Amino acid sequence: MANLNGFEAAIDEDDSTARLDKAALVQGWREYAPRTPSSVPILKYAAKTDMGQVRENNEDKFDFYEPESLAVLAERGSLFAVADGIGGALAGQIASEMMLKRLVNDYYNHPSSEVETALREAISDTNSRVHSLAQMIPERNGMGTTLTAVIFQEDRVVIAQVGDSRAYLHRDGAIRQVSRDHSWVEEQVEAGMMSRADAETSPFRNVITRSIGAMPSVMPDLFVEDVCIGDVWILCSDGLTGHVEADEIAVIAANHAPSEACRQLIELANSRGGRDNITVFIIAVRDMLQAPEYIPSVLPFSLHNPLSISTSSVPSGESVSTLLSSQPDQVEHVSTADRTRIGWRKLFRSSD
Repeated sequence: MANLNGFEAAIDEDDSTARLDKAALVQGWREYAPRTPSSVPILKYAAKTDMGQVRENNEDKFDFYEPESLAVLAERGSLFAVADGIGGALAGQIASEMMLKRLVNDYYNHPSSEVETALREAISDTNSRVHSLAQMIPERNGMGTTLTAVIFQEDRVVIAQVGDSRAYLHRDGAIRQVSRDHSWVEEQVEAGMMSRADAETSPFRNVITRSIGAMPSVMPDLFVEDVCIGDVWILCSDGLTGHVEADEIAVIAANHAPSEACRQLIELANSRGGRDNITVFIIAVRDMLQAPEYIPSVLPFSLHNPLSISTSSVPSGESVSTLLSSQPDQVEHVSTADRTRIGWRKLFRSSD
């Protein structure tokens, strides 16, 4: 199994703005079992975060990690996540950023071969770190963050949920919320004490009952879905869902490329008041490659270079965004239809 101890040096748990060290990140990946994925989903994705019309800072964050080592991809898959910080001032911003960085490290470094076990325990460990930091520094007392994460591993998607950010799945013309809100109003609805319509307008709709960092321990909800060609996953903070209905999200996400859909959803939420920070992450499943369609034996990376993040070979007009670059307000994964040149980014990317 993997041993990413070198990555510990790449993230100072007291410094949420530390840059990731690429060399430290890949250290130890040679220890993953040398197997190839049984299938690989071809994903096109984009994300955008916005301060909104009222707040003076942005406590929302998004992050993702898409390994290029076949062994890591087979065992851990690709991770995409959205977080909404809690605590005011800079505390919420620190909590969301620190949590996502720790989560990537702890998940990919976990010794278990089970995705669910690794994810659950990575979240637990991350929660402990955020909570401990909040207890040590008075200015950060009470800080925390939501988490909505999806992991595409071979032919399935594993979803992790803490708080009231959401994961939606648009499939076959219909949208449904896969995650369950950890909020006071959701508990009232489930208990039959409040209607869904009343919950959407309740003054207590932003009161959450579970978050990362608020308590010494936390238990995430985990869900599992199959991967289907044509699926569109939407991860978002409550800054979007507070203004935009699920059916409206579906229309925009289903009829536009991820980057344009993110832009339109952010603009729509802002046009209706933008009371909170707004973050949208859209992942579209364009195809599924089954072994041996992706010809792993000829892919141009090996255990000597398990992670390639260079964009120097990307043709003019294309861009490849990675977790290792500083996070901009918007990021899009742009792919190419030209697969004549065998290469991981060429072979595993879909076209518009």
